[in-house]
Amino acid sequence: MKRQVKKAAQARGLENTILVSILLFLFNLIFPIHDSAILAVINEFLVFATVYFLYNYIYHFLHTKTDSPLSLILNAGILTSLIFFIISILNSVLSSNNGNNDGLGFFNSLLSVFLTFVFISAIVYIFSTFRVLFFLRQKKDPGIYFNTMLIFFAFSFFSNILTKFDSNLDYPHDAFYVVAIVLISINSIRVAWIAFIPKKQKYYLLLISIVLSILFGVTYSMVIQSNILRQTLYTFSPGLQSIFSLVMIYGTIYCGVIFFTTLFHLPTAEAFDRKADEVSSMMDLTKLITRVFDFKELADTVTAMTTRVCNSDSAWLVTKSAGGIEVTSVHNVGYVDADEVSKSIIGSGENDYDSIEVIQYDNIKPVITLSEQEFKSIAVAPLKVHGKIIGHLFAARQKENTYDIDERKAVQAFADYAAVALENAKLIAESIEKERMEKELDLARDIQRKILPLNLPISDNLDISALFVPAFEVGGDYYDFFELDNDRLGFVVADVAGKGISAAFIMSEVKGIFKSLANMISNPRDLLVKANEVLKGSLDKRNFVTAVFGVINKNTGKLNIARAGHTPLLHYSGEIMTRLQPSGIGLGLDYTSNFSNSLKEMEIQLKNNDIIVCYSDGIPEAKNSSEEDFGYDRLESIIMQNCHSELDTISKNIMKELSVFTQDHCQHDDITLVLFKWIKKTK
Repeated sequence: MKRQVKKAAQARGLENTILVSILLFLFNLIFPIHDSAILAVINEFLVFATVYFLYNYIYHFLHTKTDSPLSLILNAGILTSLIFFIISILNSVLSSNNGNNDGLGFFNSLLSVFLTFVFISAIVYIFSTFRVLFFLRQKKDPGIYFNTMLIFFAFSFFSNILTKFDSNLDYPHDAFYVVAIVLISINSIRVAWIAFIPKKQKYYLLLISIVLSILFGVTYSMVIQSNILRQTLYTFSPGLQSIFSLVMIYGTIYCGVIFFTTLFHLPTAEAFDRKADEVSSMMDLTKLITRVFDFKELADTVTAMTTRVCNSDSAWLVTKSAGGIEVTSVHNVGYVDADEVSKSIIGSGENDYDSIEVIQYDNIKPVITLSEQEFKSIAVAPLKVHGKIIGHLFAARQKENTYDIDERKAVQAFADYAAVALENAKLIAESIEKERMEKELDLARDIQRKILPLNLPISDNLDISALFVPAFEVGGDYYDFFELDNDRLGFVVADVAGKGISAAFIMSEVKGIFKSLANMISNPRDLLVKANEVLKGSLDKRNFVTAVFGVINKNTGKLNIARAGHTPLLHYSGEIMTRLQPSGIGLGLDYTSNFSNSLKEMEIQLKNNDIIVCYSDGIPEAKNSSEEDFGYDRLESIIMQNCHSELDTISKNIMKELSVFTQDHCQHDDITLVLFKWIKKTK
């Protein structure tokens, strides 16, 4: 919004400038000779209005070009050269005409007005440049000094009109003119911007200031000494002639001040450039901390900046790892040489430097041999993060001069920024890896949701309750139900040895195996034997699966179960709790006949209100803060105390007691709980 308002104001300023310029142009074509006081006054006001509007427009335009003050000076010099060239041509032409201006004709009058407009544009641009440079890099607002000078410029402009009424009234103009020159001299010393340009540009500025100072002075003297040219300007506008000469004086004095100021700044220019480069590099490095997440790219940037800003010939970065130290990045030095020097100074990471140190190469030269170049002095700065040293930044010189205190501070500052940047990159990388893992876990959760049954089977004589609580984001426990026929219901509770994504994928495969085999094999023992054979190509030695598979006749209450290394089933009947533990080893532990030989099947006839409990080892092996197991006895006790309750109530009470028991200890394994209750209903 502000930018649009600013553009609109500039557009209005340009329109006003064009309008007033057209009026001035037409007025001078109609009245080329201002022989009356009224015509002279009107002309002066039109000239002043043209200068004023043009000045405001050009100043706001140049105000956006302050990044390159040398370019502003050059542009002002080019315009001064143009004025000098035009004056030289006019002076030659008018002199050859013997100064006879009578009867110039319409064409000569038009040319004179046009050239005067060129002078107006040039001096307004030059003066606007001086104003921009006056305010550039000023800590305090010196506007009152410049505005006072502008007022006396205006007084000098309009005081010439007094001579139209009385030729003796020329002293006010002389007084205002002298005061304006004094103010020009005072304001010319406002050249704070010179200190902020690079040393190379200061050399250019010295040459430019000499040339421009001479050019402004010669142009002013040509206007003063040439009666014909002075008379031509005075005829068009006496005030314009005063402003023209004041601007030339301003340029002469200002360029002279620039020359001497630049000359005095040269001895400290190199130090200032180094500090400016250091600050700029720090700012760039700060931006990199938040924008660049690649560890190697950050390390390369740090070493390159250290070499440039700290006046070093080479730089390299060393980070600490479990295996010792590692050269992460090098600049103007080989990896082998950097590694040799680093190990000779800090060993394998055990000889850390708590603050920056400068090592003379002669002290370590006997113990190393460099293949490329030799150094004279090496600065070593630690990389600290939260008080812990994670590496070192090395800066080496081949010259005799050692690192002074400012250069040491610069190297340490880069090391501090590098430590933060590298740690930030490391954390970002870990965050990205964590995000990737979370996406994988989302996929695994989706797989697990599809593994577990959405709805529990419904039977007239059998109540069922089931729950699953993973220890981590994804677990390896699994349960499922299979409608074998109208009379029989198959079920499985299994546990993969492991957790996380791999366990979920294995369990997904196990689900498919059990689902396929349940449609073909109804005998629990035979089904587990066949499942073990199928899993032979899927499980390695690190993974195995424990499982219990059972079949319940929903009409008679007969239960057949086989157990492959899983936790014992609990059978509550007639106030007695029994652990059902038919023999069997886990799936995937043995693919020989030993597996089938170890596997036994058990048959049980359920009675009214009998309860069968299948669970994973996440319940009995849950621990409290004293590393005590929850155990089988507590689980059996809870079931017996709530035996007359609904199965969902029993499940909730088990989880409640388990949560209280493990409140000061994290859950370390998945929890699966499946309960059956036989309730024979008579017709």
